[in-house]
Amino acid sequence: MPWISFAASENSILVDITPENPSPNQKTDITLKSYVNNLDTVLITWSVNGKSMSSGVGQKSFSVNAPAAGSETTVTATVALPDGTLQKRVLIRPVVMALLWQADDSYVPPFYKGKALPTPGSTIRVVAIPEIKNGSQSVNPGSLAYAWQKDYTNDQGSSGYGKNSFIYTNDYLENSNIVTVTASTVDQKYSTEGSIEVGTVTPKILFYKNDPAIGTLWEEALTDGHIIAGNEVVEAAPFFISPADIRVPSLEFNWFINGEHIDISGIKKNFLPLLAERGTTGTSEISLEIENKYKIFETASKKIEVQF
Repeated sequence: MPWISFAASENSILVDITPENPSPNQKTDITLKSYVNNLDTVLITWSVNGKSMSSGVGQKSFSVNAPAAGSETTVTATVALPDGTLQKRVLIRPVVMALLWQADDSYVPPFYKGKALPTPGSTIRVVAIPEIKNGSQSVNPGSLAYAWQKDYTNDQGSSGYGKNSFIYTNDYLENSNIVTVTASTVDQKYSTEGSIEVGTVTPKILFYKNDPAIGTLWEEALTDGHIIAGNEVVEAAPFFISPADIRVPSLEFNWFINGEHIDISGIKKNFLPLLAERGTTGTSEISLEIENKYKIFETASKKIEVQF
């Protein structure tokens, strides 16, 4: 069947831009498509800011680096169709989007230099920090409209004017979630998009020695073979368990020595006082099981062998 050509119309040619919202100086690919005209047999000339850059029969694709933030680049494709010449213009305005996330209810011990990581069932907050410039002026992030998605599904309730943060609860059956946001000016002249994948971890417990004179010795966790001399307090640090305040009653601490359950009184359920009697030697197993009464997947356990 012969190719049928229709009258030249700007709407008969579509433009694909990848990425849709490029960062400053990022390579941007522009491709022409048409379901009406055969673009493989016509001359296509590409120009950037009025300067001719490339030309050829069937040259449907063109690449250009996006300009610096606050600048604009105009790419023009001139298509010489049999029924007339038409032009397609693409305006490239680079913008920057940074996404930061935090687990709102994940515990880490004092002086921990790392980040509190989410576990299954954690509440996670994602904050969008767009950088959009209109000439030399930066657009106030609070004056932008935000469209949020989680796992490629629109969240209308979290989207809207000035809503630069997104809060969600990780599902127990998902190891990670992909959060995407598009920030746009009210007049739709500028927009930027960002995406981030937030994974989950399993809570873990580390044991430390708590010295009554100087406090917890966070420099080194206790391992198998630790020697208990006289009175000593073992402190448990349940990394990344929820909630962030481990004193709340929803967390149950079950201590065991050689399989025998040990009752701990007071509010510091993560402290286990030990006493090595003079003249006794041997090895014992210390273990701890922690569970959240309201979140079935918020559990952690740890055991070590100590010497007396």
